Amino acid sequence: MEEIIISEKMPVLALRGLTVFPQSTIHFDVGREKSIRALENAMSGDQRVFLVTQKDILQDDPSFDELYEVGTVAHIRQVLKMPGDSVRILVYGEHRARITQRQRTSPYLSARVESLPDLEYTRGTARVEALMRQAAQLFDEFTELSQRPVQDVMLRILASKEPGEVADLMAQAATFAFAEKMRVLSQLHPVRRLEITNRLLAREVEVLQIENQLQDRTQQSIDKGQRDYYLREQMKVIRSELGENDDEAELEEYHEKIMKLKLPKETEEKLLKELQRLSKQAYGSSEASVIRNYLDIALELPWDKRTKERVDVAAARRILDEDHFGLQKVKERILEILAVKQLAPDLPGQIICLVGPPGVGKTSIAMSVARALNRKLARISLGGIHDEAEIRGHRKTYIGAMPGRIINAVSQAGSHNPLLLLDEIDKLGSDYRGDPSAALLEVLDSEQNATFRDNYLEVPFDLSECMFITTANTTDTIPRPLLDRMEVIELGSYTDEEKLMIAKQHLLPKQLAKHGLKKSQVRVSDDALREMIRCYTRESGVRNLERELANLCRKCAMRFVSDETVKRISVRGADLEELLGPRKIMPDKLAASDTVGLVTGLAWTSVGGETLEVECNVVEGSGKLNLTGNLGDVMKESVQAAMSYIRSRTDALHIPQDFYKTKDIHVHFPEGAVPKDGPSAGITVCTAMVSALTGRPVRRDIAMTGEISIRGRVLPIGGLKEKTMAALRHGVKTVILPQENEKDLREIDPTVRSALNFLLVDHVDSVIDAALVQPMPELQPVQTVAGQAPVPVPQKPEKPRRKEISQ
Repeated sequence: MEEIIISEKMPVLALRGLTVFPQSTIHFDVGREKSIRALENAMSGDQRVFLVTQKDILQDDPSFDELYEVGTVAHIRQVLKMPGDSVRILVYGEHRARITQRQRTSPYLSARVESLPDLEYTRGTARVEALMRQAAQLFDEFTELSQRPVQDVMLRILASKEPGEVADLMAQAATFAFAEKMRVLSQLHPVRRLEITNRLLAREVEVLQIENQLQDRTQQSIDKGQRDYYLREQMKVIRSELGENDDEAELEEYHEKIMKLKLPKETEEKLLKELQRLSKQAYGSSEASVIRNYLDIALELPWDKRTKERVDVAAARRILDEDHFGLQKVKERILEILAVKQLAPDLPGQIICLVGPPGVGKTSIAMSVARALNRKLARISLGGIHDEAEIRGHRKTYIGAMPGRIINAVSQAGSHNPLLLLDEIDKLGSDYRGDPSAALLEVLDSEQNATFRDNYLEVPFDLSECMFITTANTTDTIPRPLLDRMEVIELGSYTDEEKLMIAKQHLLPKQLAKHGLKKSQVRVSDDALREMIRCYTRESGVRNLERELANLCRKCAMRFVSDETVKRISVRGADLEELLGPRKIMPDKLAASDTVGLVTGLAWTSVGGETLEVECNVVEGSGKLNLTGNLGDVMKESVQAAMSYIRSRTDALHIPQDFYKTKDIHVHFPEGAVPKDGPSAGITVCTAMVSALTGRPVRRDIAMTGEISIRGRVLPIGGLKEKTMAALRHGVKTVILPQENEKDLREIDPTVRSALNFLLVDHVDSVIDAALVQPMPELQPVQTVAGQAPVPVPQKPEKPRRKEISQ
């Protein structure tokens, strides 16, 4: 019999994650504004509404395009107001339908829907009967596995003779996804609908079986753990009743280890006391685990293990020279320790602090020292440590407590006399958890560290036989009491010649081996290495130089692999731009000619010495003094001191006395993005200002450094080694230095000493006399009386001292 297709207008209610089937009664909550308005409209009419599932459950306000086409016309049987703005409704699905015409989207969805009758099929066939039986069996298995109260649905399935109705009932009660349910709802052929439902339900039954298996295994594991616990407790009671105890073997083993070590009396008593406490604890108790962990850590320490120290000075010198080029001060200090050790074996361990810029070999020299002395090495990185407990350890009563880094390092070294390398000691921090630098005061004091107490061990441990080497980039951030306990050895920047030798002897062979190349395959000339040092790296150490050599080796390896005819590559200075790219750093050049108001100064930076040009302009104005170039307070004060000196010597310098009222002076330090500070540019600034005020050019082949006082005295400066290297690179011939720095000339590299002339001065007059090109009438010295302005001395005085040293 052919069913009549009904088309009618009704409100549309979008369902989120839910599908309603015909012949099913279901309740659900409604909370969205449009849905409630649709309900109200339906209740005011014939209480019928079109229920359709939305495609995306995350969409809060779906449009018609975001809804499935097929839904169910349902009759609202009950509406219950819930707390808040939501409503719970009970509906009964009448028949399938689809949207044929959209009516409205606000304030609720409304559309004209058309009923979808089931398609005709052949009834009473064996296939239909088989599908019906399969459906009943699958639903019975589903009911058993899911343990859901769906017995009434099962009765309806058994009573029904229609495959379409059975499919709808099963799909409504099943737990598969709404998208799968929509496949069932959209199928109008009853037999095919039942086939789809059977397939989906069969898969759902399989998933439920796996879920139940997993739950059973979990429950069995829990039950087994409880059973084992009860059995262990019963075994303990039985052993206790019989007077037997398996723990005695463990306790006896601990006791033998303690007595075998022959520990100091206090330590031995402490460990035996802990062992006695362990014997009274239950085997599986948390306290017993803490005590066992404590005894294990304490007994693993090298209380009686020592390495035989090598005191052969010649052998140690050979090892140090093999590993490092240069670093003579450090090597000599290590060899002196060995020499004293030979004469006084009981000398306590030394504490040395190696201070220098990054990449100069502070950490690697410490490793070489350990090899030269035949000591075990343990490295402790202190950078970024904020907690005092990192040094001293935690009390063992805390969960997860452990010894501090010092005791851990000694344990890892496995020796009572290791070399402990405390790396980056200047990077220590402090916060509310304590100050680790304060904890190091005891460690690095040879008078106290013989009885160092770690918070975890709670017994003294002798660190006096350990040798400590610390490294730092600067001493400014190291607390004074800590710095006072260490012998500071400064490692300066490498000279270009030192870098050349390090590259030839160490870095290049290392990189060739690392990249699978032989020395006979790649030859790098000295001029190529020098070009690489000057134009591709700017650093105090050799880390970037090693990276560039690695880059060069990669290029050569690529060439060997790409062209099998290449058997050998020779790299010269002219080849570097092809292999490493354009020069990163252009070499310093002298000015083209002697210039008024332009002076070459010398500065120290963390990566070595630099030349620092100072420019000065004088224009008509009202006496303003402008300073530019990102200057610090100390450098600004140096300019003020130079200005004060010039004003006191206007007559001698042939400068108008009122220049500070009628002239504007602008002093500029190029490279304005780089911060600059320090007093050593004092004489440089003064010379530039005098040159600009008098119009006399400054010699371009001269560089200078020195602090100036307001009386014109030239005061000593630091960083002389690096500054003179920068002067040589720049191409100057003469360097003006303070007289008091004469003693530091011995520290300068021999290559630099032989290439430069050094002019030692004690007064600015000598600087001006040497630096300015055109000769000047003899400068008149001044005579001062306390509280009065300086006055010229009438007689011709002795010239300020100036000592020229030509190496």
